[in-house]
Parts: sequence; C-alpha cells; structure tokens
Amino acid sequence: MSLKSIVTRLNPRLSLPCLLPAAVFLAASLTPSLIPRPMLLQAVLSGLSVAIGYGLGAGWMALWRYLGLPALGGRMARATGIMAAVICVSLVVASLWHTVHWQNSLREIMGMEKIPGLQPFLFVPVAVATFFLFLALARAFRWLSVRASRRLARHVPPRVSRVVAVAVTAMLFWFAIDGLLFTFLLNIADRSFQELDARIDDGLPRPTLASQTGSPESLVDWRDLGHQGRNFISGGPTAAELEKFFGTPVAAPVRVYVGLNSADSPEERAQLALDELIRAGGFERSVLLLVTPTGTGWVDPAGQDPVEYLHRGDIATVTAQYSYLNSPLALMTQAQYGAEAARALFQKVYGHWRSLPPESRPRLYLNGLSLGSHNSDLSFDLYDIIDDPFHGALWSGPPFRHETWRQSTARRDPGTPAWLPEFRKGAVVRFMKQGGVTGGKDNPWGKFRILFLQYPSDPITFFTPATAWRAPDWMNEPRGKDVSPSLRWFPVVTMLQLAIDMAVGTAPEGFGHTIAATDYIDAWLALTEPAGWDEAGLARLRTHLAARDKLDE
Repeated sequence: MSLKSIVTRLNPRLSLPCLLPAAVFLAASLTPSLIPRPMLLQAVLSGLSVAIGYGLGAGWMALWRYLGLPALGGRMARATGIMAAVICVSLVVASLWHTVHWQNSLREIMGMEKIPGLQPFLFVPVAVATFFLFLALARAFRWLSVRASRRLARHVPPRVSRVVAVAVTAMLFWFAIDGLLFTFLLNIADRSFQELDARIDDGLPRPTLASQTGSPESLVDWRDLGHQGRNFISGGPTAAELEKFFGTPVAAPVRVYVGLNSADSPEERAQLALDELIRAGGFERSVLLLVTPTGTGWVDPAGQDPVEYLHRGDIATVTAQYSYLNSPLALMTQAQYGAEAARALFQKVYGHWRSLPPESRPRLYLNGLSLGSHNSDLSFDLYDIIDDPFHGALWSGPPFRHETWRQSTARRDPGTPAWLPEFRKGAVVRFMKQGGVTGGKDNPWGKFRILFLQYPSDPITFFTPATAWRAPDWMNEPRGKDVSPSLRWFPVVTMLQLAIDMAVGTAPEGFGHTIAATDYIDAWLALTEPAGWDEAGLARLRTHLAARDKLDE
C-alpha cells in the first residue's frame, strides 16, 4: 500500500461537531492553574487538550451512530453547523483574550514580572502542531485496529475480531511508546545526568580539613562524590563564617556525603556513610540530621544552611546519593531503588545511634525535600522504632504519593483546609506554609514530631490523577493566598495542567515547589527548638541568609 493511500485512509479532514468539545477544552486549558506557565508549555498543553476534546467528540459521534440514532440533515444540519462554528470561534477568541490576564494575575500574586501578550506567532503553530500530532496517532490507531479486525473477521466472529484487534493494536502502540521511544529518551537522559554528575568544577577545591568528607583523610574519595555531593560538601557555613556571625569561636558543622560511585550497592554506601560519620565525629554533635536527597542527589541549601546556623554549628548531617536522574524521572523509573537506598542508610545510622547511651547521643531528625521526603518516609518502619524513636522529621514539598502526608491530610480535623490541615490537634504531626507553623496552639507537641512544610501553590504536592474526574479538596474555599481566585476545575484539563506544572513548572522562591530559607528557619526552629534565639537574633539571621543568597546569584 502506498504512502498516499495510507494518508487518505487516515482522513486528514476535521469534523465540525468534534471541534465544539475541542474548543471547550482549549478554553479550559488557558485558565490559570497553580503556577505560571511559559508560553511554549501553554501551547503544548492547549494542543493536547484540543486533541482530547476532539477525541471525546469523535467518540460520542461514533456511539451515536452505533446506537442507530437519527442524524441531522438538511437545514437543521446546516443551522447546527453554523451555530457550532460560532460557539467554537467565540470560545477560542474569548479564552485567548483573557489568558494573558489570567496568567498575569497569578504572576502578580507571586511577585513576578507580567507578560506583555500572548505571542500568537509562537502559541498557534506549536498548539496546532501538537493537536495534529495526537490526531494523527489516534487515526493511525483506528486505521490499524480496523485493518486487523477485518483480517481476523475471516476466522472469528466480528465482535471478537474487533476486541482482539483493539487489544493487539494497543499493545503495539504501548511497546512502541514505552518500550522503544521512552526507553531511548530515558537512556539519553541517564547519560546526560551521569555526565553532569561526573563533572568536577575547578572552582571547588578538594577539602583539606581532616573532618571533611573528600579530604585526604576521608574514607570517601573526592572524585566519587559526584557533582551534587561536591557542591554539598563545599557549601554551607564555615567555622570562620559562623564565628564572624556569632562573634565567638564556633566549630564548623559536619557534613557527610556518599556518592553513587563511592560503592557498588546501597548497603555498602550506607556502611561507608556510617563509617565516615563516625570518623568525622558526627555522633559527638548535639543534633544529627539524616537527609534523603532528591533524585540527582541534591540537598537544598535553603533548608540545610539555616539549621546549621540555628544550632551554631553543633550539628552533623549525613546523606547518600541513589540516582543521577532528576526527581520526576527517578520517581517514574527508580522509585523502589530510592526507597531501598534510604532504608539502608537509615538502618545503619539509626542502628548505631540506638546503641549509644541515651544521655550522650545526639538528637536525631530525618529530613527530605520532594522525592527525598517521600523516600525518607519509606526509610523506616514504625514498629522498629516505637520503643526507641528518633526525635522527628521535617518533610518539605511532599509529593502526592507521600503516604504519611496523604493519611494525615485525608484524616484531618474537621473544618481545616486540605492545603493546611490540622491532624489530631497537632499532637504529633503538624503542617506549615509561608509564615509559620499552624495547629496545636493550645496543645503540647510531643517528643516525637513530624512537620510538613508545604505551599498551597505546590503542584507536586497537590497533583493527583483523581483530579481528572473530580475537583480536589484544596480548591474549596477558603484557598491559600498564593492560589489564584480564577482557578477553576475542569475534567481532564485540570489534571493535565497540574501534570505539566509538576513536571516542568517553576515558581519564584516562596511559592510552588521552591521553599524559601526564611520558612525553613521557622520550620527548624519549631521542630528542633534550638536555645538562645530571640526575635532580634532571628531577624538578623534572616537578613544574613538573604544577603548571602543575593551574593551567590
């Protein structure tokens, strides 16, 4: 069969009745979600939404014909077509007219620069190309399934041939997309992240202090730390910086990091991390943090530096890398591996910590951001620690799959919003957003504490596949102050908006998934209660960290 005949059978013509739901989906896709979207991503989202709306319209028409219902004809068909065309054009024009205002209202909430216009020269071609790409895939699927059904009908009943043909075609498409295309792209991403991880920045000299990981005396080779590990060890406040800030000699905090290339297995890396932590004197500090990094091995300095200042350097941190990939890719492809690595490190560190005399061992806290918080939650079993628990956990930007977060939010106290719940009056679990911890104001916080630091505008926290068919609770009134009042729920489309926001969306510090250092100060202060701080001292610390961040930009 020639290429021309295949294209003819795929039928490039569009159906006007199918364009009506497509226009509705386009209008819905242009409404704001949780964080602002760049115009290129908006165009891809709109093209995908139009394709889904068109597909639903085509499915409805196919069902109408299958049921043998009468079709419109003559003047009625022409009048209906004209009405549908007017509605389509009106919806498209109105939504395109308002989209800049919708996006700018959200950017204004987050203190971002407003966009001047829609940039139709970029939006229209990308949206149209995306629509026709998915339309071609859908029609290719239909053509292949019909062709296979006709051949099978020679040997089996027609209904059986249709079901089998659709199933076989679906398997072929799944193999082509997941087994070939996705694997190919994933291998490219893995190699790219691996090369980035291996890159050694000449501006980061090898540590010279014996207590530092990667120094000549260290058990961990500097070259095996990886890009994120070297940044982590080289970053943070030095003894000189702490002494200058506090006006008195202060020891530098202990930071231990084990890279993915430091050992062959999670268990070996965990044992190496424990040995290095003991060598560096980590268990001799007053506070010990067990941090689970994000997918690439990154530890957020906005969360790490404040706690080291709050405890005046009398703190140690240990962490181990488990992936080269960023968090979304690691969550899709190496979710179990990340949990296993976190569990191995916890068992080693907690096991040694538990063997120490209770009166002389440091206070132990768990910490993780995003995927790190998810794997940190999976690193321990409640029944293994219940007779000798560690002191608590700070989990920031928890992803929607975070089990403890999901249960605490679903079973929240009546009358509290889903974006800032209270759970059992804050006796164990508490939540916070911008501006401090909420919940448990009239109730003491126990010795074992869990704190979730989350923003109402974080799509990684509030995305869920169920948004495709029902409005989420966090959209109910009252909403978080950083959530647009123009945000509305639409079937399927809202889920797609949040998925794109989650995968590639960005927001300024203090919004979305970018946690601000000032909020980390409040979180660590509430969770660990370091001594010797008053409001004047905390204000000075906030100013100092903000000024240092500006110098680093």
